[in-house]
Amino acid sequence: MKNPMIRLREMHDFVGNSERIVVEYLLENPGTVLENNIRELAAKIYVSPATIVRLCKRLGFEGYREFRQSLIYELALYQNNERIDKNDIEREDSIESIIDKVTYKNIMSLEETRNLIDVEKVKKCVELLCSCNNIMIFGMGASLCVAKDAYLKFLRVNKSCLVVEDWHSQYIQAQNSTTRDVGIFISYSGETKEMIQCLKQINANGTPSILITRFASSTMASLATHVLYTSANESLFRSGATSSRIAQLNMIDILYTAYATANYDQCISRLNITHIEKKLEQ
Repeated sequence: MKNPMIRLREMHDFVGNSERIVVEYLLENPGTVLENNIRELAAKIYVSPATIVRLCKRLGFEGYREFRQSLIYELALYQNNERIDKNDIEREDSIESIIDKVTYKNIMSLEETRNLIDVEKVKKCVELLCSCNNIMIFGMGASLCVAKDAYLKFLRVNKSCLVVEDWHSQYIQAQNSTTRDVGIFISYSGETKEMIQCLKQINANGTPSILITRFASSTMASLATHVLYTSANESLFRSGATSSRIAQLNMIDILYTAYATANYDQCISRLNITHIEKKLEQ
């Protein structure tokens, strides 16, 4: 399922003005699609049918008909689940309310990310990880935390990987990449200028790359060999990168687990060897 509502929300800030009008209208009135053909919908929003078709294709659909069918299915699922919409964090929220809202947003981010995952792309990414000599991991800010998590996971199974903190070191790392390496880039926006420069250098060296990012057009998405999309239900405090980080960590878990499964005996052996026993003090 292509989840048109998720794609509409994620693409909101990355489309032109006329397409954004359609996006905003459909996010507020998704049921309208059920009741109107493309010409009727265009008349309601005061845009051309061509604008709607163009948007549908940007969202990954062949046209309005496929978009409409997918939206009908998605709305039916949400109605059956009887989800209670959670508002953004507010000044007067109690601790209990904050717990409920943050947990709900994180759960939704994981579920929506699952619906955005292309299984075939994940398979190709795992094949790259299995065949490469080194994994080079790149990320800035909150994404660097995710990069470090990936590093620790692959370190446990003795897969050669490298992550460094400052951008200058990351750029040198990119300059040293070869065709036998793989670069994993983690960027929610896909527009972090330092990461773009590293990715361009990776490409210049002929090094394949995997990008973990939001579902939207971006400079990095256009440059990466493979793109794995994540969703996010960010709160008012977006600078904390909360649910986007959870979705990114989940994607790393998927890649790592798939890699370990593909190399099961070797990885189980290394996990046993690298286990650090923690003894309780008497």
